[in-house]
Amino acid sequence: MLGPVILAASRSDRMRRLISAAPVTRQVVDRFIPGETVDEVLPIIQELTGDGLELTMDVVGEDITTPEQATAARDAYLELIDRLKPLELGTRAEMSVKLSMFGQALPGGHELALANVRPVVEAAAGIGTTVTLDAEDHTTLDSMFAIHEELRKDVPGTGCVIQAYLFRTEEDARRLAASGSRVRLVKGAYKEPAEVAYQQKHEIDKAYVRILRTLMEGEGYPMIGSHDPRLISIAQELAHRAGRKLDEYEFQMLYGIRGDEHLRLAAEGHRMRVYTAYGTDWYGYFMRRLAEKPANLSFFLRSMISHD
Repeated sequence: MLGPVILAASRSDRMRRLISAAPVTRQVVDRFIPGETVDEVLPIIQELTGDGLELTMDVVGEDITTPEQATAARDAYLELIDRLKPLELGTRAEMSVKLSMFGQALPGGHELALANVRPVVEAAAGIGTTVTLDAEDHTTLDSMFAIHEELRKDVPGTGCVIQAYLFRTEEDARRLAASGSRVRLVKGAYKEPAEVAYQQKHEIDKAYVRILRTLMEGEGYPMIGSHDPRLISIAQELAHRAGRKLDEYEFQMLYGIRGDEHLRLAAEGHRMRVYTAYGTDWYGYFMRRLAEKPANLSFFLRSMISHD
Protein backbone atom coordinates (compact mmCIF):
# COMPACT_ATOMS: atom_id res chain seq x y z
CA MET A 1 0.00 0.00 0.00
CA LEU A 2 1.34 3.41 -0.97
CA GLY A 3 -0.45 5.33 1.77
CA PRO A 4 2.00 4.47 4.60
CA VAL A 5 4.96 5.22 2.30
CA ILE A 6 3.57 8.66 1.48
CA LEU A 7 2.83 9.37 5.14
CA ALA A 8 6.42 8.48 5.99
CA ALA A 9 7.58 10.87 3.26
CA SER A 10 5.46 13.61 4.82
CA ARG A 11 7.78 13.49 7.84
CA SER A 12 11.02 13.41 5.83
CA ASP A 13 12.97 16.66 5.55
CA ARG A 14 14.79 15.28 2.51
CA MET A 15 11.53 14.47 0.70
CA ARG A 16 10.13 17.85 1.73
CA ARG A 17 13.04 19.61 0.04
CA LEU A 18 12.87 17.38 -3.06
CA ILE A 19 9.13 17.70 -3.63
CA SER A 20 8.99 21.39 -2.75
CA ALA A 21 11.71 22.11 -5.32
CA ALA A 22 9.97 20.25 -8.17
CA PRO A 23 8.62 22.86 -10.65
CA VAL A 24 5.33 21.01 -11.11
CA THR A 25 4.57 20.77 -7.38
CA ARG A 26 3.22 24.30 -7.07
CA GLN A 27 0.78 23.69 -9.92
CA VAL A 28 -0.59 20.58 -8.24
CA VAL A 29 -0.63 22.08 -4.74
CA ASP A 30 -2.81 24.90 -6.04
CA ARG A 31 -5.51 22.33 -6.67
CA PHE A 32 -5.77 21.60 -2.95
CA ILE A 33 -4.51 24.86 -1.39
CA PRO A 34 -5.86 28.00 -3.09
CA GLY A 35 -3.48 30.51 -1.53
CA GLU A 36 -0.81 31.31 1.01
CA THR A 37 -2.31 34.49 2.51
CA VAL A 38 -5.67 35.76 3.70
CA ASP A 39 -5.74 38.19 0.77
CA GLU A 40 -5.39 35.28 -1.66
CA VAL A 41 -8.16 33.17 -0.12
CA LEU A 42 -10.79 35.85 0.52
CA PRO A 43 -11.95 35.81 -3.13
CA ILE A 44 -12.24 32.00 -2.90
CA ILE A 45 -14.35 32.33 0.24
CA GLN A 46 -16.67 34.77 -1.49
CA GLU A 47 -16.86 32.62 -4.63
CA LEU A 48 -17.72 29.41 -2.80
CA THR A 49 -20.27 31.00 -0.47
CA GLY A 50 -21.77 32.71 -3.51
CA ASP A 51 -22.30 29.25 -4.98
CA GLY A 52 -24.29 28.18 -1.91
CA LEU A 53 -21.43 26.34 -0.23
CA GLU A 54 -20.08 26.73 3.29
CA LEU A 55 -16.44 26.58 4.38
CA THR A 56 -14.18 25.55 7.19
CA MET A 57 -10.84 27.35 6.98
CA ASP A 58 -7.54 25.76 7.99
CA VAL A 59 -4.29 27.70 8.30
CA VAL A 60 -1.82 24.92 7.47
CA GLY A 61 1.26 24.22 9.53
CA GLU A 62 1.99 21.55 12.14
CA ASP A 63 5.75 21.48 12.77
CA ILE A 64 5.71 23.83 15.73
CA THR A 65 8.93 23.71 17.76
CA THR A 66 8.78 26.93 19.83
CA PRO A 67 6.16 28.81 21.87
CA GLU A 68 6.70 31.79 19.55
CA GLN A 69 5.57 29.72 16.55
CA ALA A 70 2.49 28.64 18.46
CA THR A 71 1.67 32.27 19.20
CA ALA A 72 2.13 33.10 15.52
CA ALA A 73 -0.36 30.36 14.61
CA ARG A 74 -2.87 31.85 17.04
CA ASP A 75 -2.36 35.28 15.51
CA ALA A 76 -2.83 33.91 11.98
CA TYR A 77 -6.28 32.66 12.94
CA LEU A 78 -7.14 35.91 14.69
CA GLU A 79 -6.20 37.77 11.51
CA LEU A 80 -8.48 35.48 9.50
CA ILE A 81 -11.37 36.12 11.89
CA ASP A 82 -10.77 39.86 11.68
CA ARG A 83 -10.92 39.69 7.88
CA LEU A 84 -14.04 37.51 7.90
CA LYS A 85 -15.97 39.87 10.16
CA PRO A 86 -17.05 42.41 7.50
CA LEU A 87 -18.24 39.60 5.22
CA GLU A 88 -20.93 38.70 7.80
CA LEU A 89 -20.99 35.06 6.79
CA GLY A 90 -21.66 33.68 10.27
CA THR A 91 -21.32 29.89 10.43
CA ARG A 92 -21.08 29.70 6.65
CA ALA A 93 -17.34 30.25 7.20
CA GLU A 94 -16.02 28.48 10.29
CA MET A 95 -12.48 27.43 11.19
CA SER A 96 -10.65 24.16 11.78
CA VAL A 97 -7.57 24.09 14.00
CA LYS A 98 -4.92 21.51 14.81
CA LEU A 99 -3.80 21.82 18.41
CA SER A 100 -0.27 20.84 17.38
CA MET A 101 -0.09 24.27 15.74
CA PHE A 102 -0.94 25.86 19.08
CA GLY A 103 1.93 24.17 20.92
CA GLN A 104 0.34 20.91 22.10
CA ALA A 105 3.56 18.89 21.58
CA LEU A 106 5.80 21.36 23.42
CA PRO A 107 6.67 21.14 27.13
CA GLY A 108 3.52 22.05 29.02
CA GLY A 109 1.76 21.68 25.68
CA HIS A 110 -1.74 20.91 26.92
CA GLU A 111 -1.99 24.15 28.88
CA LEU A 112 -0.17 26.10 26.15
CA ALA A 113 -2.50 24.84 23.40
CA LEU A 114 -5.57 25.64 25.49
CA ALA A 115 -4.30 29.14 26.23
CA ASN A 116 -3.57 29.78 22.55
CA VAL A 117 -6.73 28.31 21.08
CA ARG A 118 -9.16 29.89 23.57
CA PRO A 119 -8.92 33.44 22.16
CA VAL A 120 -9.45 32.04 18.66
CA VAL A 121 -12.59 30.21 19.72
CA GLU A 122 -13.88 33.28 21.57
CA ALA A 123 -13.11 35.61 18.65
CA ALA A 124 -14.88 33.25 16.25
CA ALA A 125 -17.95 33.23 18.50
CA GLY A 126 -17.77 37.02 18.50
CA ILE A 127 -18.42 37.13 14.73
CA GLY A 128 -21.11 34.46 14.92
CA THR A 129 -19.14 31.44 13.82
CA THR A 130 -17.44 28.38 15.27
CA VAL A 131 -14.18 26.45 15.53
CA THR A 132 -13.66 22.71 15.12
CA LEU A 133 -10.71 20.96 16.73
CA ASP A 134 -9.13 18.59 14.21
CA ALA A 135 -8.04 15.12 15.33
CA GLU A 136 -4.38 14.21 14.93
CA ASP A 137 -2.52 11.02 15.84
CA HIS A 138 -3.96 8.86 18.61
CA THR A 139 -1.43 9.99 21.25
CA THR A 140 -2.87 13.53 21.18
CA LEU A 141 -6.55 12.71 21.47
CA ASP A 142 -7.05 12.65 25.24
CA SER A 143 -5.60 16.16 25.36
CA MET A 144 -7.74 17.28 22.42
CA PHE A 145 -10.95 15.96 23.96
CA ALA A 146 -10.13 17.56 27.32
CA ILE A 147 -9.53 20.92 25.63
CA HIS A 148 -12.74 20.49 23.64
CA GLU A 149 -14.71 19.86 26.82
CA GLU A 150 -13.13 22.88 28.53
CA LEU A 151 -13.83 25.22 25.61
CA ARG A 152 -17.45 24.12 25.34
CA LYS A 153 -18.12 25.38 28.86
CA ASP A 154 -18.02 28.93 27.49
CA VAL A 155 -18.52 28.32 23.75
CA PRO A 156 -20.83 25.30 23.40
CA GLY A 157 -20.66 25.33 19.60
CA THR A 158 -17.00 24.32 19.56
CA GLY A 159 -16.69 21.17 17.47
CA CYS A 160 -14.29 18.25 17.33
CA VAL A 161 -13.24 15.51 14.93
CA ILE A 162 -13.27 11.74 15.42
CA GLN A 163 -11.56 9.15 13.22
CA ALA A 164 -13.31 5.93 12.18
CA TYR A 165 -10.15 3.83 11.92
CA LEU A 166 -9.35 4.07 15.63
CA PHE A 167 -10.76 1.35 17.88
CA ARG A 168 -11.58 3.90 20.59
CA THR A 169 -13.82 6.02 18.36
CA GLU A 170 -17.07 4.10 18.77
CA GLU A 171 -16.96 4.81 22.50
CA ASP A 172 -15.96 8.44 21.87
CA ALA A 173 -18.90 8.80 19.48
CA ARG A 174 -21.40 7.50 22.03
CA ARG A 175 -20.15 10.03 24.56
CA LEU A 176 -20.18 12.93 22.11
CA ALA A 177 -23.51 12.07 20.50
CA ALA A 178 -25.22 12.45 23.85
CA SER A 179 -23.66 15.81 24.59
CA GLY A 180 -25.18 17.96 21.85
CA SER A 181 -21.76 18.77 20.41
CA ARG A 182 -20.74 19.22 16.79
CA VAL A 183 -18.80 16.18 15.57
CA ARG A 184 -17.02 15.66 12.27
CA LEU A 185 -16.46 12.02 11.37
CA VAL A 186 -13.57 11.18 9.05
CA LYS A 187 -11.85 7.91 8.17
CA GLY A 188 -8.44 9.04 9.45
CA ALA A 189 -5.26 10.12 7.68
CA TYR A 190 -2.39 9.36 10.07
CA LYS A 191 -0.27 6.21 10.10
CA GLU A 192 -1.47 4.34 13.18
CA PRO A 193 -0.33 0.95 14.54
CA ALA A 194 -2.50 -2.15 14.35
CA GLU A 195 -2.79 -2.10 18.14
CA VAL A 196 -5.01 1.00 18.02
CA ALA A 197 -6.49 1.19 14.51
CA TYR A 198 -8.09 -0.84 11.75
CA GLN A 199 -5.69 -1.32 8.84
CA GLN A 200 -8.00 -2.58 6.07
CA LYS A 201 -10.31 -0.33 4.08
CA HIS A 202 -13.36 -2.57 4.46
CA GLU A 203 -12.93 -2.60 8.25
CA ILE A 204 -12.61 1.18 8.35
CA ASP A 205 -15.69 1.61 6.16
CA LYS A 206 -17.77 -0.66 8.38
CA ALA A 207 -16.61 1.22 11.48
CA TYR A 208 -17.45 4.52 9.78
CA VAL A 209 -21.05 3.39 9.19
CA ARG A 210 -21.45 2.13 12.76
CA ILE A 211 -20.14 5.39 14.19
CA LEU A 212 -22.20 7.51 11.84
CA ARG A 213 -25.35 5.66 12.90
CA THR A 214 -24.53 6.50 16.52
CA LEU A 215 -24.08 10.19 15.66
CA MET A 216 -27.25 10.37 13.56
CA GLU A 217 -29.33 8.74 16.29
CA GLY A 218 -27.81 10.96 18.98
CA GLU A 219 -28.43 14.54 20.06
CA GLY A 220 -25.39 16.16 18.46
CA TYR A 221 -24.81 17.70 15.06
CA PRO A 222 -23.05 15.21 12.74
CA MET A 223 -20.61 16.43 10.08
CA ILE A 224 -19.89 13.77 7.47
CA GLY A 225 -16.30 14.14 6.29
CA SER A 226 -16.09 11.89 3.24
CA HIS A 227 -15.80 11.92 -0.55
CA ASP A 228 -16.95 8.31 -0.84
CA PRO A 229 -20.22 8.18 -2.87
CA ARG A 230 -21.33 5.03 -1.06
CA LEU A 231 -20.81 6.54 2.40
CA ILE A 232 -22.56 9.73 1.34
CA SER A 233 -25.57 7.71 0.22
CA ILE A 234 -25.56 5.73 3.47
CA ALA A 235 -25.35 8.99 5.45
CA GLN A 236 -28.43 10.31 3.68
CA GLU A 237 -30.32 7.11 4.47
CA LEU A 238 -29.25 7.14 8.13
CA ALA A 239 -30.28 10.79 8.45
CA HIS A 240 -33.68 9.96 6.96
CA ARG A 241 -34.19 7.02 9.33
CA ALA A 242 -33.23 9.22 12.29
CA GLY A 243 -35.78 11.82 11.23
CA ARG A 244 -33.18 14.53 10.72
CA LYS A 245 -33.98 17.57 8.62
CA LEU A 246 -31.50 18.78 6.00
CA ASP A 247 -30.15 21.49 8.32
CA GLU A 248 -29.52 19.04 11.17
CA TYR A 249 -26.35 17.56 9.68
CA GLU A 250 -23.87 18.47 6.98
CA PHE A 251 -21.42 17.07 4.49
CA GLN A 252 -17.80 18.15 4.40
CA MET A 253 -15.29 17.62 1.59
CA LEU A 254 -11.86 18.95 0.75
CA TYR A 255 -11.27 21.90 -1.53
CA GLY A 256 -10.13 20.62 -4.91
CA ILE A 257 -11.74 17.18 -4.67
CA ARG A 258 -15.11 16.35 -6.25
CA GLY A 259 -16.13 19.96 -6.79
CA ASP A 260 -19.14 18.94 -8.87
CA GLU A 261 -20.39 16.85 -5.96
CA HIS A 262 -20.09 19.87 -3.65
CA LEU A 263 -22.44 21.80 -5.91
CA ARG A 264 -24.82 18.87 -6.42
CA LEU A 265 -25.35 18.32 -2.70
CA ALA A 266 -25.82 22.04 -2.08
CA ALA A 267 -28.34 22.23 -4.92
CA GLU A 268 -30.31 19.40 -3.29
CA GLY A 269 -30.60 21.52 -0.13
CA HIS A 270 -27.88 19.84 1.92
CA ARG A 271 -25.43 21.83 3.98
CA MET A 272 -22.16 21.27 2.12
CA ARG A 273 -18.99 22.60 3.75
CA VAL A 274 -15.68 22.78 1.89
CA TYR A 275 -12.53 22.23 3.97
CA THR A 276 -10.27 24.96 2.60
CA ALA A 277 -6.64 25.17 3.70
CA TYR A 278 -4.20 27.97 3.05
CA GLY A 279 -0.75 29.07 4.16
CA THR A 280 2.91 28.66 3.35
CA ASP A 281 3.60 25.48 5.32
CA TRP A 282 1.57 23.27 2.99
CA TYR A 283 3.83 20.20 2.67
CA GLY A 284 2.41 17.94 5.40
CA TYR A 285 -1.18 18.75 4.44
CA PHE A 286 -0.47 18.12 0.76
CA MET A 287 1.22 14.76 1.39
CA ARG A 288 -1.69 13.49 3.49
CA ARG A 289 -4.09 14.36 0.66
CA LEU A 290 -1.98 12.18 -1.62
CA ALA A 291 -1.92 9.37 0.96
CA GLU A 292 -5.67 9.41 1.56
CA LYS A 293 -6.74 8.67 -2.00
CA PRO A 294 -4.86 6.96 -4.86
CA ALA A 295 -6.55 9.26 -7.39
CA ASN A 296 -4.80 12.23 -5.80
CA LEU A 297 -1.42 10.56 -6.22
CA SER A 298 -2.25 9.63 -9.82
CA PHE A 299 -3.17 13.25 -10.50
CA PHE A 300 0.20 14.39 -9.10
CA LEU A 301 2.19 11.83 -11.10
CA ARG A 302 0.32 12.61 -14.34
CA SER A 303 1.04 16.28 -13.81
CA MET A 304 4.74 15.58 -13.37
CA ILE A 305 4.83 13.46 -16.54
CA SER A 306 2.94 16.00 -18.63
CA HIS A 307 5.17 18.79 -17.30
CA ASP A 308 8.27 16.90 -18.42
